[in-house]
Amino acid sequence: MTIPDWPRQARALAAAMVAAGALQDHRWRAAVESTPRHAFVPRFHVQRDGGWVSIDAADPIWRDAVYTDTALITALLPDGAGRPTVVSSSTAPALMLRMLEALDVHDGHRVLEIGTGTGYNAALLCHRLGSPQVFSVDIGADLVTAARERLARCGHTPGLATRDGAAGFPENAPYDRIIATCSVPAVPWAWAEQLAVSGLLLVDYKIGLHAGSPILLRRHEDRLEGRFLPKWAGFMGIRERDGALPARTRVEHRGPAAMTTTRLPPTPWDALVPWFLAHLQGPPVTGFGYHGGGLEWATYSAEDGSWCEVGLQADPDGIRAVRQGGPHPIWTAVEQAHARWRADGEPGWDRFGLTLRPDGQPRWWLDDPSNRLDFTTGRPAA
Repeated sequence: MTIPDWPRQARALAAAMVAAGALQDHRWRAAVESTPRHAFVPRFHVQRDGGWVSIDAADPIWRDAVYTDTALITALLPDGAGRPTVVSSSTAPALMLRMLEALDVHDGHRVLEIGTGTGYNAALLCHRLGSPQVFSVDIGADLVTAARERLARCGHTPGLATRDGAAGFPENAPYDRIIATCSVPAVPWAWAEQLAVSGLLLVDYKIGLHAGSPILLRRHEDRLEGRFLPKWAGFMGIRERDGALPARTRVEHRGPAAMTTTRLPPTPWDALVPWFLAHLQGPPVTGFGYHGGGLEWATYSAEDGSWCEVGLQADPDGIRAVRQGGPHPIWTAVEQAHARWRADGEPGWDRFGLTLRPDGQPRWWLDDPSNRLDFTTGRPAA
């Protein structure tokens, strides 16, 4: 499982990221060019003919795939119905390098990574800072064992541990930087406690399904505070125990439904900022799927039993049917958030920020911490 000319392919990968604007620092470029990604992704999974197949060095596409800017699925677990579900991947290199550059590491910094995964990101950190400065944890025992072996073969010996990432790695704290390569529904205050004052924490903060993005927070004496990165990105959810899927809640439709209509697209993926703002008004949407014999509806469900269905087909005037029920009208909040977002000039992710204190209650703001977003309206508070 070797690629004799992998340095050439690693250099080509780095050059492509430079051209795309994802890689600017020459030290991170050197890390990419010196790290054999194929050693960390000996196999990955792809969907074919309605199922998953494993791709390794025996398949011709493996060689090129590991040196392209593509996320590669590396671990699957069965869900409650026995269907394979993604639980780990090798992140697309350009996204990883954007995050590493945003983390603003300097020589001598100690960095904690939450989510070891394949070990590739830890290898980049080790090349940049040296193994004694790098620590990484993952809930998956097999993942950590494999990553340790791969890193050692590349000459890296960071501090690794198998544990719940939400607890961090207190034995080696404090850290100057913490980076989480998984999404969380709430930022654990344990991470803040293990971060040196003025240190930085970068984490994919999702308050609901796709409702959030990576956010860079600075540690102050009494709080974490910072903004989302400019570009949306998503990671798999943090897992609470090995062998388990990320926590998800899906509720069945029940009770009476209110009927309405919408001109919005049936899914929020093309306008994720207002989707995030809608989540400031009610419980997080944690379930999504399609419903109906001909895939007639996009369906959403929240933890409190709220639900909605949006018609996939619009009429000639661009109007779609909506049905919603439960304590909080999900799609009404989406409509209101879109209207506010447009009225405010359609601000991007990096205009929204967060202040978090030990009480755990997030305080969201627009442009400045004093311009706080009201949880009821999603608009700056008076």
